[in-house]
Amino acid sequence: MINLKLLDTRYDEFVKKLQGKNVKPEVLNELLTTFNELKAKRQALENFQAIQNAKSKELGIKARNGENTDELKNELNLNKAAMGDAAEIVRAYEEKLENIASCVPNITDDDVPFGKDEDDNVCVKTVLEPTKFDFAPKEHWELGESLGWLDFERGVKLSGSRFCVLKGMGARLSRALVNYMIDFNNARGFELVNVPFLVNANTLYGTGQLPKFEDDLYKAQGEDLYLIPTSEVPVTNLYNDEILPVESLPIKMTCYSACFRKEAGSAGRDTRGMIRQHQFEKVELVAITTPELSAQMLDEMVACASDLLTSLGLPHRHMLLCSGDLGFSAAKTIDLEVWLPGQNKYREISSVSNTRDFQARRAKIRYKDGKKNALVNTLNGSSLAVGRTLIAIMENYQKADGSIEIPEVLKRYM
Repeated sequence: MINLKLLDTRYDEFVKKLQGKNVKPEVLNELLTTFNELKAKRQALENFQAIQNAKSKELGIKARNGENTDELKNELNLNKAAMGDAAEIVRAYEEKLENIASCVPNITDDDVPFGKDEDDNVCVKTVLEPTKFDFAPKEHWELGESLGWLDFERGVKLSGSRFCVLKGMGARLSRALVNYMIDFNNARGFELVNVPFLVNANTLYGTGQLPKFEDDLYKAQGEDLYLIPTSEVPVTNLYNDEILPVESLPIKMTCYSACFRKEAGSAGRDTRGMIRQHQFEKVELVAITTPELSAQMLDEMVACASDLLTSLGLPHRHMLLCSGDLGFSAAKTIDLEVWLPGQNKYREISSVSNTRDFQARRAKIRYKDGKKNALVNTLNGSSLAVGRTLIAIMENYQKADGSIEIPEVLKRYM
């Protein structure tokens, strides 16, 4: 959640940055108006409380002196009733403010370019040259079906569209990738954690999926439990409502999970193959750190994911996302896009984001900074999306006869 105190003092800056995220000015006007109204209502409540305290002391003095206190008691009762009404009004305004603020995205970092959509993203680095072939490269679904690695027909039979079954060498390569990614990340100092794939609503609120993106989540019927869209959700919330000692920071974690997304609004996009599935696997990076080390940690996480791709021999590029393409919780994001020769284009395979204190404010994750408590900064990123990495290997390592070479670093994992 954005810092509402800063919204009050830096309103014009917030409006400009949030307009870059396509937030309408009237939403911010309503947010600021409600915030100021709440301050006024709290002041009124505090006035009633001050009167109650003063008259209670006066009552005690009069009672000790044997004076008549009937009129004063009546005044106290009337003030107490007014104080109760004022408290109810404050609670109503707090709820209204929470409902509005919970759907307002994070503001952008100063170095994020202003733009409308992915066409305005900026390429900041290219790693390895795109793979060239002396034959027409096939797309992954052609290769996967001919080799018996991917079975889309049976995936549809089991679950419906946007599901796939991996078989034989395809399934083994997918498992090998997971193990290799975990080991690679662990060598960079990211501790492996294993978390539930079902989480409650408060957990999803903490990282920003609820309430705004409920339509993209799968919910267990009759339960306050949702299937995770990414392990960023449970891993970040491991420290929900905790105060961490500053000496424990940064906390660096990696996690494998299945991920579940309804892909609401993606009808007609990537309908063939494994690019956009309702269920997919991912190895995630999550960091919890101080504000001072936040930017440095983003660079470290991007380097980890990029070096992982390089070790697999996969050409890719670093894209700085513009304001209009940033996610809800992100203040700054670097996407890694891998080259897919079958499609003759780069496609996203990792997204590494700094959310600053946006998630920490929602999830109440703090650290002890001297005598005071302060909000941590949280970061997350894919390292990597397993299915898309499998696709990239299939397309970049394909041979003219339709076979696929296994990257050297993965052979011992096979």
